[in-house]
Amino acid sequence: MIPAMPASAAARARQAPSSSSASPASAVSSTSAASSALLTFGRVTAMGTVTALILIAGVWASWGTAQHVLLTKGREQGTIEVTRCGGGTCSGPYTPVSAGSQARERVVVEDSVAVAEGRTYSVVLKPGGDGAVRSGPAGILYAWVPLGGALLLASVIVAGGLRRTRAAWGMAAAGLALLTAAFFAV
Repeated sequence: MIPAMPASAAARARQAPSSSSASPASAVSSTSAASSALLTFGRVTAMGTVTALILIAGVWASWGTAQHVLLTKGREQGTIEVTRCGGGTCSGPYTPVSAGSQARERVVVEDSVAVAEGRTYSVVLKPGGDGAVRSGPAGILYAWVPLGGALLLASVIVAGGLRRTRAAWGMAAAGLALLTAAFFAV
């Protein structure tokens, strides 16, 4: 403060300029703040949409098999002894376990790493055909493998695109736990 200037004049000089006398620099900074907010909103919206689509696709891919394994009431349950594998499928005779189920000479199950000739597996028959799906803990975990992969993939997008690292670590841990449990169960 200049010694000759009264204290009230010094206080008025330190006040921010009014909106009527705003400088061009402040107008530019408010425009860049609005642009930054709009870009952040667009990034979060786009990455959130991609994450949701990946997770929906994982559930959709898993549900085709999981519905037969999880909702077994009223479905035919039994065992299959795999006698032949080829062309992506394995087949063998079906022995019923549930009431109302009938024995069949040939039932088809998907050929995977977990199915081998000469072994017997518990299965649930798909309605309206000769297709079967593995049941029990191994069947349930194997049915949800696509969701485990989707969780791992989506966790990368959540961490990088949405910048939510804790949620991403949680998703990655859940996906990895599901895939690991399916690997050891099957």
